[in-house]
Amino acid sequence: MKLQVTATEVHQGKALEVDYDQETITLIGTKGEAVGTVTWSSIIDYIESADEGSRHVRAHPRAPLAIKVRYATQGGKQFESITGGIGGGGLFIESGTPLPVGSEVTVDFSLPDRPLERVKAKARVAWIRKKPERYLLFPGMGVQFTDIPPQARQQVIDLVSALNQNRLAR
Repeated sequence: MKLQVTATEVHQGKALEVDYDQETITLIGTKGEAVGTVTWSSIIDYIESADEGSRHVRAHPRAPLAIKVRYATQGGKQFESITGGIGGGGLFIESGTPLPVGSEVTVDFSLPDRPLERVKAKARVAWIRKKPERYLLFPGMGVQFTDIPPQARQQVIDLVSALNQNRLAR
């Protein structure tokens, strides 16, 4: 089902395409191109995270961070890339050909403060960005951890906190 945007002036000409089978919503641009896709789960999490009128999409803070990441599909295809950001809830993986929303992957990476320790986790593609946005944001996919060792999650959270505090101190 395609829902045309007509009342919101800044987005007129765009549409939202609802896929009931995949439980996703895709933003269709003014030229008919798919701009990005989010899962219903991500939208529900966003709405449920509302706190006194403010919205927090993520359960954990994140920080921009470029580290090497390996990821593999359930079918065994393996890829290497770079992250664009990290948080206790997941990663953004830069990719010119992001996997479909809902894809299950395993990720493997090392944190910069623990280069000899590998973090291995299961994740799900929560959203994708198929093309660069305003030359600042790379195409890729946001993956949400579905199974990560608690100690590894805490190490990610601690690193993000330190990175964000350091950035604020400047």
